[in-house]
Amino acid sequence: MQYTAEERAMIWLDSLPQIEYRGKIALLRAAKDPAVLLGEWEKFSSAVIKDGKGRVYNIDRASRERQADELVRSLDEKGYFAISLVSEDYPESLKAIPDPPLVLYGAGRRELLKRRRFCIVGSRMTPPWAEKQARTVSEKIASRFVVVTGLAEGGDRAAIDGALDGGDLISVLPCGLDHCYPRSHASLKEKIASRGLLLSEYPPDAPSAKYYFPARNRLLAGLSEGVLVVSAREKRSGALITAGYAAEYGRDVFAFPYNIGIAQGAGCNELIKKGAYLTTGAEDILSAYGMEAPEEQRVSLTQEERLVAETLREHGELHAAKLAQLCRMSLPEAMATLASLEIKNIVVKSGGNRYSAL
Repeated sequence: MQYTAEERAMIWLDSLPQIEYRGKIALLRAAKDPAVLLGEWEKFSSAVIKDGKGRVYNIDRASRERQADELVRSLDEKGYFAISLVSEDYPESLKAIPDPPLVLYGAGRRELLKRRRFCIVGSRMTPPWAEKQARTVSEKIASRFVVVTGLAEGGDRAAIDGALDGGDLISVLPCGLDHCYPRSHASLKEKIASRGLLLSEYPPDAPSAKYYFPARNRLLAGLSEGVLVVSAREKRSGALITAGYAAEYGRDVFAFPYNIGIAQGAGCNELIKKGAYLTTGAEDILSAYGMEAPEEQRVSLTQEERLVAETLREHGELHAAKLAQLCRMSLPEAMATLASLEIKNIVVKSGGNRYSAL
């Protein structure tokens, strides 16, 4: 891949781990041109960096040029690309946040960064009904937006499953592209790279670190026009951190509502109290942007299926035995009807033979 002299210099600057973000920004401001900074490093590093860390990189210009060439060659060999702050297709929405990454490293469909984007996130402990609803919402949202999410189990995985077939999906990693967190999603990561886009603000060989996760969450919000939180505990929730950044950046915040006492949704209810859009389907999100949801094919239901679905909607989550009693069915008959309704995406099993309507 071809890079301009400025882009190549930005990739080299971003690779220097002993210089913090603020130091790199100060160097860029002093030099006014990344290519000039690479060429005249000694001049600017000695003037800007006062703690001595930059001295490690006071090597001759020819060596710096070779380092930059090797970094670019390594990206090409791995099938990755880099978009820097000086690149034409660096997302404008990210430039507007307080601390935009100097470089974004990607694998997959770079053109997705030019499209409108919407974020869907949730905790790893997302209830089955919320996962299923999030998949449906993600699939519908992906007809109008590129879906942005992470790579975790639960809410993130539901968002991925809904958008992956169409490929209009961006997953942002809390590590370099060479790594995968969680490791169990290695094959899923490869599918996203082949159909959608993987993004990271860290050089490819950077492993995950604890403080990378909240930093990653700011990118989820910064890339997107809005954020849907499908599940979140009241405290220590990465999804709530993402929603917090979204509010700070002036993005729209949406949340699924939960019954009182459900820990996995306490954070969602708090967001709604504070002004987030109460969201039960993709229509609530799309209408906020003046869009209509894609038309759905009507699902044909038998008389027994309609009775079971209506009973679940009236009473909420029910055990199969109680549902059979309310519907005046035998338990085997109720279970067979529930299985059919699951296939038709009308109900979802919540565990312990309990079911909820969608």
